[in-house]
Amino acid sequence: MHLPNKLTIFRIILVPFFVVFMKVPVGGEKIHRYIALMIFIMASLTDYLDGYIARRDNLVTDFGQLMDPLADKLLICTAMICLIDTDQLPSWIVIVIISREFIISGFRLIAANNRIVIAASQQGKLKTISQMAMIFFLLVNLKGNIGYVLEQILIYLTLALTVISLIGYLYKNKQVMSS
Repeated sequence: MHLPNKLTIFRIILVPFFVVFMKVPVGGEKIHRYIALMIFIMASLTDYLDGYIARRDNLVTDFGQLMDPLADKLLICTAMICLIDTDQLPSWIVIVIISREFIISGFRLIAANNRIVIAASQQGKLKTISQMAMIFFLLVNLKGNIGYVLEQILIYLTLALTVISLIGYLYKNKQVMSS
């Protein structure tokens, strides 16, 4: 197994550890949150690193093409669900974002059955970056008005990019719906 695929598996393995440190106050009230933040950062970096190495060394595999986006969705959706309990992220926004992920995943399955490959779009990549940035800042939990405003901007920017990327995927690949 190549390094990019190992990094993808490692990212998946990190998810339960992230949840434990988000939910169990290990080492005091703040320490567990910072450990969860470090796990999230490490997992997010493996997302960048596995793709970079796979493209650079021509190690793109079917496993990686399937599991890398699933690992991303698992990490991001898990983090957002955990942030609902902290009252930092409204559940309706998480539902919209997760719904988009299910719609696009289903859309890709239909396309694959028709031998159509739907590549990641720039809008989709921006959406993922905004989701990771939003989660990062929510985990850091800056205090004060500036922190609150920054978090709100990132939440609604992420929501907008999520909806825009969904519309873009559906429009660009509308032939899949007629198949």
